[in-house]
Amino acid sequence: MSRRNHTTELGCIAGEDLSDLGAGKEGWLVNSPNLLVSLDTHSLALANRSLILILNWSQSINGRPNPEIHRAVKIRPELSPIEAEYISAVEWLVFDDNIRVLAVGTSCGYLLIFSIHGRLIHRQIVNPGKILKLRVRGVKLDLTQDTSSEEVCVVMPGVIARFEGSEIKKLLQRWFQATSSQFWDEDFDDSFEDYGNSVASLPYQLWNVSKYGLCADAAITGVMPPPLMEIQSSQRYYCAVTIGDDAVISAFRLSVDKNRSLVGAILSKVVPATFSTIASFSKLLWRSDQTPTKKPEAKSQPFARASPLTCLKDHPRKGEKLTLSPSGTLAAITDSLGRILLLDTQALVVVRLWKGYREASCLFVEMLAGKDKATSRANYNEHSKSDYCLCLAIHAPRKGIVEVWQMRTGPRLLTIPCPKGSKILQPTYRFSSAKTSSSSYVPLEVFFLNGDSGQISVLNRFLH
Repeated sequence: MSRRNHTTELGCIAGEDLSDLGAGKEGWLVNSPNLLVSLDTHSLALANRSLILILNWSQSINGRPNPEIHRAVKIRPELSPIEAEYISAVEWLVFDDNIRVLAVGTSCGYLLIFSIHGRLIHRQIVNPGKILKLRVRGVKLDLTQDTSSEEVCVVMPGVIARFEGSEIKKLLQRWFQATSSQFWDEDFDDSFEDYGNSVASLPYQLWNVSKYGLCADAAITGVMPPPLMEIQSSQRYYCAVTIGDDAVISAFRLSVDKNRSLVGAILSKVVPATFSTIASFSKLLWRSDQTPTKKPEAKSQPFARASPLTCLKDHPRKGEKLTLSPSGTLAAITDSLGRILLLDTQALVVVRLWKGYREASCLFVEMLAGKDKATSRANYNEHSKSDYCLCLAIHAPRKGIVEVWQMRTGPRLLTIPCPKGSKILQPTYRFSSAKTSSSSYVPLEVFFLNGDSGQISVLNRFLH
């Protein structure tokens, strides 16, 4: 009886360009704490402290890269040597109308956006501090919801920022119009090299969530109702879940309205106006033809209100990684004691617990369960959302396996061997477009990247 294969090989990224990131040594992909990886449908971004490498790979039958498409782009962002600034987060931003860029976070709190050709599109300060993670997610419009939310969440120690996906798309469209390029394969004119240093900045919300200590990871799980006994208004509230060393799990209600005190509101209006008047008067007295050689210091915006909801402290347990389900109603949290907690983000209650998974990584995946295998393979791309069941893939590197568990309280469905030196990855969320067909549905998939061989494979969707 032949052994069942639960993965399908897609391609290979092996090449001499990877040597700049330490490839060639056994376990280079998983043993380096400074190596960052972000996956797109047919692209991979790898970064260390100062270098970003974009690799394009194509699906092939023999698992070898297509030389016509397999090309590498190296990006070396301008980082501050005085502040010892380095790259701390990378994530793809993908839109349905063929817009694909790479977002980069730095240890000094800057958000950078690069084209796939390595050109700087945008540079903006979010808040002084290290950007831990860039989280891209969205809840699209459907029959049960009257609103859709697509966002880029910036996670920092004790701070969360939120960018609207539509605002980022507008900025990118303006950039491509300015460069007069409608095709991604064309090279851009060098006259737009400093476009990313423009004064215009993306609007965003910023919250301080350090009441229970600095966080190691965080996520905005979705929109939540306003607090009880509060006058209904058009202001939105979001729920944020944070994990860290002091509090394993904590939750906050984030208000879009800054809701400052009367004194704070007066100061925010009067003080800038006063300084502006004084500066204008000084320019009249000390008018000079000399132009300043130093750019003004970039500043972040004030914090909005973040109200604490709950907190779980269990010393010496520390929260390490957080993964959200597609709808944001479930979160898988790994801790320092080798446990995985499944959190209901609406009730803020832990509904499931796994033990014995040290250094584990989790990803939510949607599988075709209970379907006829032949029929499913024939209509691989003709399934609706209701045909899939939500599962959690747990990568236990010490055990050398990946387990797939059905949510919320279902059984373990698969146990797959995973070679040493491998990572499990997931393509970034694709922002929706008005032209996108509502009938098409792309489920969550889990990809395997073997650092030692360079092979990329995908977990099959079929369970039976």
